[in-house]
Amino acid sequence: MPTPSLLIVPARWKTGSPGKLYSQIPTDGSGDFNVTGVITGGTNAGTRVNNLGYIEAVTTSGTPRLDYYTSSGTPGCPALLVEPSAANGILNSTDTTTSWTLGANLTSGAIDVIGVSGNNLTVSVSGSNLNDSNGRLQRASNNVSLASGSTYTLSFLMKKTGAHTIGGYVLVIDSGGNKVLGGNFDVSGSFSSGITTTTAPVDNRIRRVEQWGTNVYRCSETFRMTASGTVGSLRLGPVVSTTSVENSAVGTELGFAAPQLELGSVPTSFIPTTTAAVTRNADVISVSGAVSGAIGQTEGTIYAEVTFAGGLTSRPTTRQIMNISDGTDNNRVAIYIADNTTIIFGFITANGSNLLNNGASFAGVASAKIAIAYKSADYAIYVNGVVAASGTTAFSFATTLNQVTIGSRHNLINQLNDRIRAAALYTTRLTNAQLAALTSP
Repeated sequence: MPTPSLLIVPARWKTGSPGKLYSQIPTDGSGDFNVTGVITGGTNAGTRVNNLGYIEAVTTSGTPRLDYYTSSGTPGCPALLVEPSAANGILNSTDTTTSWTLGANLTSGAIDVIGVSGNNLTVSVSGSNLNDSNGRLQRASNNVSLASGSTYTLSFLMKKTGAHTIGGYVLVIDSGGNKVLGGNFDVSGSFSSGITTTTAPVDNRIRRVEQWGTNVYRCSETFRMTASGTVGSLRLGPVVSTTSVENSAVGTELGFAAPQLELGSVPTSFIPTTTAAVTRNADVISVSGAVSGAIGQTEGTIYAEVTFAGGLTSRPTTRQIMNISDGTDNNRVAIYIADNTTIIFGFITANGSNLLNNGASFAGVASAKIAIAYKSADYAIYVNGVVAASGTTAFSFATTLNQVTIGSRHNLINQLNDRIRAAALYTTRLTNAQLAALTSP
């Protein structure tokens, strides 16, 4: 196998404006990536899961977020987290023991839920429910505007602190009169969820459970608004089943932390808030200029290894994995995931003409090793050891390819919204046998 001209396994960086993500090859600095993602609205807007499995604030702009999250809940190898901009509208999400009200039939104590302060709720008198002031933990007056036709995702961490495994939420939405949206989650092992009260103007509801640590789970629900509204209160608490808002039996307990409500179809990394909504800007990882020497100008290969939280699923926006280009749409080679599909695409444009824009579906895969090789009249994309698409049209690039982006398009949009384990360039078109070996799981 040839030696790559550029190799980056995310591990070494320095902060700054911009920060730097250092490449292992080359070592002269020409392959070091600029990192931007200015933190706005609060000093702790960006977070990651660290090597101990705890949520950790990334407080310095220009810091690449090396994230150790794995779907098993046990910290794994670090991967570069590249996400679009997002905002959390639920207030006091950093600490649900502050400015949250506790129902009279519940008791609570402050607990740490993988690095985030939360409430450990115990049902002291059963018979109430999440719609009753006595049976809920509530954060009122969030005042989050929801637009008709837009998709949102609510998420929170739930920690098992005893034998009970079922908890739920109720979201109060004012859309011409207070209406509610509710859902419950059972984290006993064979995860299950259910709809409870639904009078809010929503459709396309999708609920998920992901393990984030020992006895810690991230529960989430995505929904689309069919009319505009404003979120007032979020209510949380232990419940008797996945389809009821009734509190569970006396003595049952669960911990709740890190609530988040954001625009989009998936829960992104936790955005801490106190008394106001907080925005995390998009992660941008790019290098241009002298890196042209590491890019094959007439032939070459791009390689990337990606992990997908919860498996590769369809999302409504295009997600870019890796791009080389002249900084324009006219000359570029890219790997991306098409909007509303689970297809991993290879893309080649030369002199404004699209030569390759094809791929194959890899629905549900937890990770993918991807390589696209290009040469006039001979190009192909391989994913996890198999060819996904190929072509034989002759071409040449009219200008020098001098920009590389990881996790976004050449114009620094369409973030991957997942994690990159490694990326590499070769200045030769690897053979099909080499592509199959390089990408073999």
